Amino acid sequence: MKAWLCIFAAATMASGQSAYKAPRTAEGKPSLEGIWFTQAFAAAWDIEEHPTSPNIVGGPSIIVDPPDKKIPYQSWAYAKRKDLMNHAYEDPQAHCYPSGIPRVAYAPFGFEIAQSAGLVVMMPENFHMYRMIPTNDNSPRLPPSMKLFNGESRGHWDGETLVVDVTNQNGRTWLDMAANFTTDTLHVVERYTRIADGTLHYEATLEDPALYTRPWTIAFDIRRETKPGYEILEFACWEGERDLAHYTEEHGGPQKAGGGKK
Repeated sequence: MKAWLCIFAAATMASGQSAYKAPRTAEGKPSLEGIWFTQAFAAAWDIEEHPTSPNIVGGPSIIVDPPDKKIPYQSWAYAKRKDLMNHAYEDPQAHCYPSGIPRVAYAPFGFEIAQSAGLVVMMPENFHMYRMIPTNDNSPRLPPSMKLFNGESRGHWDGETLVVDVTNQNGRTWLDMAANFTTDTLHVVERYTRIADGTLHYEATLEDPALYTRPWTIAFDIRRETKPGYEILEFACWEGERDLAHYTEEHGGPQKAGGGKK
């Protein structure tokens, strides 16, 4: 029996699975509650690998599939992206529009998760955004003609993982500041798994036959804020705002309640 248990434990470790179990909510579901910050900060500039340059934080690709870690665009899309990069001011997020999915998961600043029976609520600090994700709603989904910046999210629990199916995005959002654009037929499936007390693992698979040659996946970890008294602030975005640099303590802004930094 002991030998069998050793073999099972070794196989579990080799497969990347963890014995960690998240704390439970009142309804017995994994608790994802807390304030969280992406560990893929550089993806805000470009989700593919890119070097550091003036005003750009360099970093690795967050794409884990395909193996080359590149977005599998159809051939026509490369020309459009190149053109968009010549007028990056068209990035909707630069005009204070919602970031879209999955970009909101790795956008700068943090987000708070709250849960109640049959519902997960995500509240990013930026742009007054929020996401209401029902987890046991079998009602009809929005008609294909109804498009939203963040689309419609429906969730369900797969063991320790919150799986969120996102449709009905409006195709006006970008994935980053590098003009990786989207269309209104984008379908995203997100997976949020709490793998440690202070860590969420995030994955998102993107599928869009109008834009990509195949489905592809991004993945990264998200850190939980543990400083006592830390809170999400009101961050009102105004188009043309030039004072954003002073919002962070590192650039001379005031320290946040609880002593935390952005």
